[in-house]
Amino acid sequence: MLALVFGATLPLAASAAEKPFVTVNGKPVSQADADLYIGQAHAQGFPDSPQLTDHVRDELVRREVIFQAAQKAGFDRQPDVAARAEAARQKILAQAQATWETEIVREYMQDFLKKNPVTDDQLRAMYNDMKAKGGSTEYKVRHILVKDEGAAKDIIAKLNKGASFADLARESVDPGSRYNGGDLSWVTSSKVVKPFADAMAHLHKGEYTQTPVKTGYGFHVIEVDDTRPLQVPSFEDMKPMLYQQAQAELVDRMVKNLRAKATVQ
Repeated sequence: MLALVFGATLPLAASAAEKPFVTVNGKPVSQADADLYIGQAHAQGFPDSPQLTDHVRDELVRREVIFQAAQKAGFDRQPDVAARAEAARQKILAQAQATWETEIVREYMQDFLKKNPVTDDQLRAMYNDMKAKGGSTEYKVRHILVKDEGAAKDIIAKLNKGASFADLARESVDPGSRYNGGDLSWVTSSKVVKPFADAMAHLHKGEYTQTPVKTGYGFHVIEVDDTRPLQVPSFEDMKPMLYQQAQAELVDRMVKNLRAKATVQ
């Protein structure tokens, strides 16, 4: 099983300043290489133990004697083999570079957020703004979305003659609601685009729009099935989410500023 775990690992040479993990025919095999094997074994559920170290040593020796035999036979000098090996080496080097950069970026971001802390006043302002945009009412709403105004007017005419909103909703181009009668469940004004929200706010329970409502998605026919007072979570309940959002916005502004100054070709 360990041989399968180690199957994709390429041998790494020990640096001059590093004490080798094992030496085979005078050639050192690095401790870093051994650590890589051990890490892979840990990821597969093998516990740290002297037995694991012995297995890793045996596997590294096995790999190295085979590698040295392959070199002696000249396989490293065969053009097609050498090309594939170099491509594999470059891929691993690129992965190592990406990992190195990720660690540096992570530390930089942590330092940036530490130097630009989010305050409770900022979070409170975000909370109040969210409450204001959300309004004080939730609407249980249906809609039928079509691509042209004429089709929307035809639907309204059919509704005025007593047709079922749920039946007509099958004509909607909204795949998320056309098969459940156009139902969007409970929404607030902040959860829909402004023309939709404005039309919704002017409807009473059981009413539908008498003129098509145009948005960037097309033309809507909207019906309000019910309304209820909006129950807003407390500031303390929302605080963790607001904190994450505020940090994300800080990072986004910082990145946009860096991009604006960067030369990208």
